[in-house]
Amino acid sequence: MFRDITSRFGRGTDRRLWHKRALQKSYDAVIIGGGLHGLGAAYYLGRDHGMTNVAVLERRYVGYGGSGRNTSIVRSNQRSKENIPLYDEGMKLWPELMRELDFNLMYFNCGNLNLAHSEAEASAFKMTVATAQYMGVQSEFLNAKECKKLVPQLDISDRPRYPIFGGMYHPPGGTVRHDAVVWALAKGADKLGIHIHQLTEVQGIDVENGKIAGVRTDKGNIRTPIVLNAAGGYSPTVSTMVGIDLPISVLPLQAMVSEPLKPFLHHVVSSGRYHAYASQSLKGEIVTGSHMDPWPTYNTTYTTARYLKHQGEALIEMMPCMRGTKFMRIWAGLTDMTPDMAPIMSDSNIEGYYMDCGWGYFGFKSGPITGRYMAQWLASRKCPDILGPFSLRRYRDYNLQRETAATMYYTPWN
Repeated sequence: MFRDITSRFGRGTDRRLWHKRALQKSYDAVIIGGGLHGLGAAYYLGRDHGMTNVAVLERRYVGYGGSGRNTSIVRSNQRSKENIPLYDEGMKLWPELMRELDFNLMYFNCGNLNLAHSEAEASAFKMTVATAQYMGVQSEFLNAKECKKLVPQLDISDRPRYPIFGGMYHPPGGTVRHDAVVWALAKGADKLGIHIHQLTEVQGIDVENGKIAGVRTDKGNIRTPIVLNAAGGYSPTVSTMVGIDLPISVLPLQAMVSEPLKPFLHHVVSSGRYHAYASQSLKGEIVTGSHMDPWPTYNTTYTTARYLKHQGEALIEMMPCMRGTKFMRIWAGLTDMTPDMAPIMSDSNIEGYYMDCGWGYFGFKSGPITGRYMAQWLASRKCPDILGPFSLRRYRDYNLQRETAATMYYTPWN
C-alpha cells in the first residue's frame, strides 16, 4: 500500500513520492531500515552533508515497522538530563520539517497530561517537572482539580481503582501523523537523489580487516564502507551479522482505535499505573495504547482478548464517559527495549558500522532529530556531543542511564 502512494499528498498529479531505482553495486553508505530513523538519517546526509550516493534498504515497505505501528504521540518530558535536550530539540523540529518538506504532517500541539495515582507517583512527577524546568522545557504539576479542569471527563473521585492524585502537564506535547512523516522524509530523500529500495532483504554484512566492506541482499551485493543499523525491532538480528549481540528484548505492543466520537478529548492523557494512554484523532477516533506484552515475539498480526479487556477497563476507570464505546481496529508493533530504557546510538569496534536502535516505544518522537545527528556522525566520523551518552559501551562500563524513572510502572493486569 505505502509503496503506491502517489503525489496527490504533495504537488503534481502523476508522479510517485519516491522513485523505484536500480540497485547499484556500490554506495557511499547503506542504511538498513526504511522507518523514520533510517529515512531521517538518509535525508539529512543529503541535505546537510552532500552525501547522496546512499541506499536505504527496507525488507518490506517504508513505514512497515514501528514507524507505522504507533500512536503518533510526541513529547519531550523525559526524565534524564541526557534525553531531555534531544527530545526537546526534536519537538521544535516538526514545524520546520513541514515547511521544508512541503508536506502536511498533521502536527497537533495539544499538550500531554500524565496522571499520578499515589503520593509517591506525584512526588516522582514533581521531580521530573523540576528537571524539565531546570533544562528549559515547559512542564508543570497539576493537582487533581486542575487535571479535571484541563480534561473535564476525568473521574477524580475515590471511585476508580487508582484515584487521581494529580498530573504532569507538558504543553509542548501532542501528536503527529506517523505515515505522513514517513512519506515526507522518503519524498525529501528521494528528491536529493538517495535510493530507497523496498522489498530488499539484507542477508549479510561483509567485514574485511575490521572494516565494513559491503552488504549482501536478495537483490544483489553492495560494496560500501558505512552501514547504519536502523532496523528497529529487527536491529538485534542485523547486528548478529557482524557478531555484535545487542542487549535488546523485542516485545510486542498493542494499540487500537475506537469508533468515531464527537470531539471531547483535547489533550493526550496517559497513566503509568493503568498502563494506558489516549488521544482523539481528527476523525474522532480515540487512539489508545498500553504497556508491552510480557512475551518476546516478532508477530505483529495477533491481538489478545486480555489486552482488549484491559484497555477497555482502564479507559472507563479514568474517563467513565467512554463506557459503551466500541473498538474498531487493533494492531501490534515491536518495541526494542534496552535494560535502561534508553536508546543505543553508537559506533562499534568494526570501523564503519553504526547503530541507531533500542528506542522501545519512544522511537517515533525522536526520529527526525536523531536522523540529523546520526547523519552528522556518519559524514564526519565524529560523534556529536549530544549522542555521546547513548553509546553501546555504557553497558560494558556500567554507566546505565536513569530513564526508567520516566517509564510506566509495571502492574500485572487483572
